[in-house]
Amino acid sequence: MSLIALGINHRTAPVELREQVAITGDRITDALHDLVALPAVDEAAILSTCNRTELYCGVQEDPTDTLTDWLARYHQLEPDAIRPHLYRYPNDNAVRHLLRVAGGLDSMILGEPQILGQMKEAWQTANDAGTLDITLGRLFQHTFSVAKQIRTDTAIGESPVSIAFAAVSLARQIFSNFKHHTALLIGAGETIELTARHLHDQQLGKLIIANRTLENAHTLAATFNGYGIGLDEIPAHLPEADIVISATASDSAILDKAMVKAALKGRKHRPVFMVDIAVPRDIDPAVAELEDIYLYTVDDLQEVIQENLKSRQQAALQAEDIIDVQVDRFMAWLRGQNAVASIRSYRLQAEQQRDTVLDKARQMLGNGKDPQETLDFLARTLTNKLTHGPSVRIRQAAESGDDALLQAILKLYDLDRE
Repeated sequence: MSLIALGINHRTAPVELREQVAITGDRITDALHDLVALPAVDEAAILSTCNRTELYCGVQEDPTDTLTDWLARYHQLEPDAIRPHLYRYPNDNAVRHLLRVAGGLDSMILGEPQILGQMKEAWQTANDAGTLDITLGRLFQHTFSVAKQIRTDTAIGESPVSIAFAAVSLARQIFSNFKHHTALLIGAGETIELTARHLHDQQLGKLIIANRTLENAHTLAATFNGYGIGLDEIPAHLPEADIVISATASDSAILDKAMVKAALKGRKHRPVFMVDIAVPRDIDPAVAELEDIYLYTVDDLQEVIQENLKSRQQAALQAEDIIDVQVDRFMAWLRGQNAVASIRSYRLQAEQQRDTVLDKARQMLGNGKDPQETLDFLARTLTNKLTHGPSVRIRQAAESGDDALLQAILKLYDLDRE
């Protein structure tokens, strides 16, 4: 069994391409079943977030071209359109990549914790879909354990750095004081919750949370003294929003140019700060063409993010050391798993030889042979059968001068060459 990780992320592709290859919601289960139906793929999991879409597969041979073609075909794209943006990690590098992703070392924001929750969801989805087997199942459990160790043994998660924090920091460049302003947050997931928390800490004047499930919007908004609305109520409340931050799993835009243009009519040229964190995007890019609109995507947050990385750099180096050790441990386990079949075959052969000789010994006893003579036959014959193969290989290795094989045989059977 070999491992491969193949994907696309914020470092290799722009948001326009990332949203084209995103696999979200109920589509992931269907995609997983389609993926493991490929002859080259034995087991699979898919991680798809706003910053990355990655395939983790257990395979018998290198299926890079097959996986590339599948990803393109699944999204009705040409393989050449995505191939330059893909990265591929085999075996130990796949393990290292997975550990780095889970530890937040490969995120847009170094050390961000949300990715671990997203990875656990990816594992749960694949587990429920029945596309995980022993190898990937063990790898994900190992990954979760290592991520916890990184959080416990390093300071990588101590600084308040996240997409949400970066979005609020960017908003402060437009509104120095939030007390007299209103924020409309669209969605009710972890990123929106973190954004609401940061805005609340900055003494935001008024908070509105819109979500497809009204109850979830009400529950989250109540935590921060705000109120919740349904997505269909957004047009009525959009004119009062000075800050709009959206992060949903919608397949289509929630705010279009016409809706925002209508909301601007009553604002008297007061600016609106918008951040679209979702992939696919929640806010139509054409909205940026409107006056008094400052629209940013996750890619635009990079500059803010870089300013908040310094305190995590040393912790990241410590995390890399932890990962190096844990990659070696997992690969040792995997090599052991790969030897299981050989050990089973060797034991089966020995048991078959034993049974053959034992049957003859029983026949001898049944025919009245002396028990001592029968035991001598059993011991002598079984010893000859078990030692015949290794003896032949040792002689052939010595005669051909294959010292490497000879040394391996001597070591395997714990023999003294002298």
